[in-house]
Amino acid sequence: MSNLKKPGMDNQSPGKYVEVGPRGGEVPKPREVKIDKGDRLPPTQEKGRKWVKK
Repeated sequence: MSNLKKPGMDNQSPGKYVEVGPRGGEVPKPREVKIDKGDRLPPTQEKGRKWVKK
């Protein structure tokens, strides 16, 4: 999946992002965040997880 984003990436498009596994799979109790223009993606709950735009 090319739409996976690492935690801490800058200048992502604004919107809602959901936490996924290292290869894009679902995780139990995923964290959902909303970022604005110019915001940085926050850390995930566990090392190796990534973000995907909802």
